[in-house]
Amino acid sequence: MNSTSTPQGPGSISGAPNLPQGFADTFSSRFVDTGDVRLHAVVGGDGPPLLLVHGWPETWYAWRHVMPTLARDFEVIAVDQRGIGLSDKPAGGYDTATLANDLIGLMDALGHDQFAVVGHDTGFAISYALAADHPERVTRAALLEIPGSPGTVPSPPVFVPAPINDRLWHLGFNRIEGLNELLVTGREAAFFGWEFDAAGKKLPEDVIAYYVAALSNPESLRSSFGWYRALDATIAQDAERKDTPLAMPVLAIGGAMSFGPLVGDSVKAVADDVQSAIIPDTGHFVAEESPDELLAALTPFLAPYRDSAVADDARAVVSA
Repeated sequence: MNSTSTPQGPGSISGAPNLPQGFADTFSSRFVDTGDVRLHAVVGGDGPPLLLVHGWPETWYAWRHVMPTLARDFEVIAVDQRGIGLSDKPAGGYDTATLANDLIGLMDALGHDQFAVVGHDTGFAISYALAADHPERVTRAALLEIPGSPGTVPSPPVFVPAPINDRLWHLGFNRIEGLNELLVTGREAAFFGWEFDAAGKKLPEDVIAYYVAALSNPESLRSSFGWYRALDATIAQDAERKDTPLAMPVLAIGGAMSFGPLVGDSVKAVADDVQSAIIPDTGHFVAEESPDELLAALTPFLAPYRDSAVADDARAVVSA
């Protein structure tokens, strides 16, 4: 594995507030050189590899409540996407094909040929691209809380009812070149705080403040819009991807107070083997709002992958 010094301070485990008890005994922050960018990942646990891909405007930290339980059965890799958290923030490369290739480079560097993936929000779209572009690498995929990767479903109309506009307006705003930074700089708490209001269960103020602080500098703010500014490329890529349905098992998860059944409906249009789950009394930020319920959905879905890996290891020992 190609890596550099252990990350320290804000954005790493050492600077993350209110982690579950014993978290640092299991997990460590790492910088991993993928060959194109250096990514930050928090890694720990024992078992077959499980890649967690956060959404916007979060970081690896979004998964903190579910990581300790998952680490009992898996080697958990919670990554900061290109442009986010402690990962490199280049000017370009935010289309989902490139972002998926980043994750292939990450898993190559960590020595994992095949793996399962769980992706939320923008991480849903990246994980879909990962499974579609590299099906030989992804054994199972759980896709959380958007109603389809852009380009696989019709785009929402410009004029929508006010409650929907309140939740989706950022999709257009975040794509604008340059003006965003001028309008948001100095108002990060108001802007990102509004986005976190998509939670059905309000996130703690210190958690929102942690995310806002990580985004309150010019480089991080600029790169946080990268995924949206690359949507033309992603939409074109997804228009091609959807013609070949995903063959591996896929779990679609929606929050009942957010996109709910729309998540499963969208995934069924691009995958052949789909299970769906709706987390009750939960908004957009599923892993933060309802970690136990999310684990209850993920555990049976991931169990065959875990059991198959354990059986393969046992056969390898016998053969040796």
